[in-house]
Amino acid sequence: MLIREAQPADADEVAGVHVRSWQVGYRGLLPDVYLDELRPADRAKAYTFGTRNPDTPTTIVAEEHGLIRGFATTSPSRDPDRPASGELCALYVDPSCWGTGVGRALIAEARARLSDRHFPDAVLWVLQGNERAARFYRGDGWIADGTRREVELWGIVVNEDRYRRSLP
Repeated sequence: MLIREAQPADADEVAGVHVRSWQVGYRGLLPDVYLDELRPADRAKAYTFGTRNPDTPTTIVAEEHGLIRGFATTSPSRDPDRPASGELCALYVDPSCWGTGVGRALIAEARARLSDRHFPDAVLWVLQGNERAARFYRGDGWIADGTRREVELWGIVVNEDRYRRSLP
């Protein structure tokens, strides 16, 4: 498996992973009709891969046999109360690859990149009720810090819990 920076040409494939992971992982947590109507082409338009601006999100992909199996996006924290922290903005793995180590490889590389940028710690947000994701992050040393928020993502309002962990 190769972990590399996402390029503009990866947008459609990353969007496919993004949508499939939502459709499977959030089933029962978000309305079925909403999940069924998600389209990768709509999501692909929002990506800004290849930028070198350190203040904007950057994305890495896990590629195996020429196919993108997952991705992770990091940035400086967008939370007003955590201005010195990094943030894991997204980590999604194609459902066909869950449990194969793709997620562990991506989160390790994402943490390393945030640490390389000298962030002392990082935050991430988990959809409330998404126990699979919460268990994965807790296994990687992330701890829920008690902060909750309501946010609109892709046109739907969701409730999330914040997790935090120190970086080496």
